[in-house]
Amino acid sequence: MTPARRFVSQISCAAAMAVALAFGSAASVSAQEVTLKMHQFLPATANAPKLVLDVWADRVEKDSGGRIKVDHYPSMQLGGRPPELVDQVVNGVADIIWTVVGYTPGRFPSTEVFELPFLMKDVGALSCAFWNMFERHMKDTEFADMHILGTWVHGPGVIHTEDPVEEISDLKGMKIRGGSRVVNQLLEQVGATPVAMPVPAVPESLSKGVLNGTTIPWEVTTSLKVPDLVENHTEFEGAALYTLTFIMAMNRDVYNSLPDDLKAVIDTHSGLEFSVFAGRTQSGQDGPARELAIDNGNNIITLKGDKVAEWQQAVEPIYARWIADMNEKGLDGAGLVAEARARQDSCLKQLSK
Repeated sequence: MTPARRFVSQISCAAAMAVALAFGSAASVSAQEVTLKMHQFLPATANAPKLVLDVWADRVEKDSGGRIKVDHYPSMQLGGRPPELVDQVVNGVADIIWTVVGYTPGRFPSTEVFELPFLMKDVGALSCAFWNMFERHMKDTEFADMHILGTWVHGPGVIHTEDPVEEISDLKGMKIRGGSRVVNQLLEQVGATPVAMPVPAVPESLSKGVLNGTTIPWEVTTSLKVPDLVENHTEFEGAALYTLTFIMAMNRDVYNSLPDDLKAVIDTHSGLEFSVFAGRTQSGQDGPARELAIDNGNNIITLKGDKVAEWQQAVEPIYARWIADMNEKGLDGAGLVAEARARQDSCLKQLSK
């Protein structure tokens, strides 16, 4: 082969390789592999991150054929404080967040209906009702600037205190942490001094005497070591004294930028079924956590019958105040309460089949 022909041959090979690389690059782009940053406030070993969020991420990664990767940042590792999570997902600091709705009081007023005292009969049914009402009332209004993946509530709320709480009067003067505006109203109504703070701050606040107690469900007491910090726990038979609402949300632009097949993967693992799964999974850890408190020698106070009725009567004024507050915001407060109750009953029937 002459030098000239050899040179031409080399050029042709180089061009062919360039074309191949170009096609390979195009194939890589068309595959559109995506890494999503998921941010939340609890340690990775806590029940909700371990049993709900990581399970969701694993399923999405698997069903996307590895084209979606979810990087989990627990304990606010991307910076900021828990109340900032909502803005972080809206502004793109995180692609996905999980948070307590009540950490941003007043921003999503319709969701508060699910936190009203003694409204929750069943965690799965109320999580179902939350999703249904989100789709009807909140999707294009309060949550229009994000893509919601799931909506749920935690199990029956419990009061955990240094000194025993058997009567409403026992709470007088106690500084008790509340996780939302409605729960703080409840605490104030029964004579406690509510202290608003995200749940990660509870252990230090209890150990330093900033708090005399806290309101959290059983399942999160384990990761926060609450049974080592207070000895008394007051729970209620029947409908829950309170619950909190959660959302798992995705940045809207990130979701919209996905190809249709990857959107379908996200959609398959989001919505009503996921919301019920999440609520039930979290509350499913209430029993084991309660047993650990008993094993620790803690005092469990279970209020029943007439005792529960006393509390129900004491907190009833919260409903009237909340309805009036919603009406001032242009919402039908009484209608939201009636719908939440009716949808919970309907969901309970459906889930019982």
